[in-house]
Amino acid sequence: MTYQMDRKMSTCRRLEGKVAIVTAATKGIGLAIAERLGCEGAAIVICSRNKKNVDDAIQYLRSKGIKKVDGLAVHVANAEHQRKLIDYTIDKFKKIDILINNHGINPAFGHILEVEDSIWDKLFEVNVKAGWQLTKLVHPHMVKNGGGNIVFNASIGAYKSPPGIAAYAVTKTALLGLTKALANGLAKDNIRVNAIAPGIIKTKMSEMLWSGDGDQGEKDVVDNMEVPLGRLGTPSDCAGTVAFLVSDDAQYITGETVVIAGGVQARL
Repeated sequence: MTYQMDRKMSTCRRLEGKVAIVTAATKGIGLAIAERLGCEGAAIVICSRNKKNVDDAIQYLRSKGIKKVDGLAVHVANAEHQRKLIDYTIDKFKKIDILINNHGINPAFGHILEVEDSIWDKLFEVNVKAGWQLTKLVHPHMVKNGGGNIVFNASIGAYKSPPGIAAYAVTKTALLGLTKALANGLAKDNIRVNAIAPGIIKTKMSEMLWSGDGDQGEKDVVDNMEVPLGRLGTPSDCAGTVAFLVSDDAQYITGETVVIAGGVQARL
């Protein structure tokens, strides 16, 4: 089965006049978020490590009618590249209202005590520290605007810590705490900070988990995970939630993590 980007995307223009940065936005969830925010009126700056992927994503977004979109190739955990991303956005669109920390890696599979120190450090550097650094960089720009919105992409693994990817899951649990801490610290500046915690979303990154003969691979995963809604998530499921969180419709929500997992229980 192939994965899909779109599923009945309904949009309005809640984000007209806003400027959003979306990291790791050339495929999957990141691209869907960029598309949704752009369709709702925001100017978009995307980034990824591969320039061709960035160029292809920009072309795709423009084909969807999103005119105010740009991007560049950066390594999101590189401090110099982070500053370059912020400066580029200010140069192009003069301000920053929204930061979507969508980036994340998972280079370690196996028992958590068998993860090499260097891999452990890399996981935290990319999955946790980079988003914190980017938040520090956008903070003064959001203060200047009178407020802003920041969203982290965590994971349902933050609650369940699945065997085999437990080290990755620990970094996602850290994002839940970081979201709470930043929400408390930035509320006085009218900056809201929230997170999403997707379950298994049908993207290229997760394809090895659900691909199989026809629909059987997906059905097996849905059955094993006991997903009440009876299907896996799509990138647009995540994008719609993010668009809500960064809009004025969620203006009294901060410090929260929204689980997007079809009803799979993550907490009481």
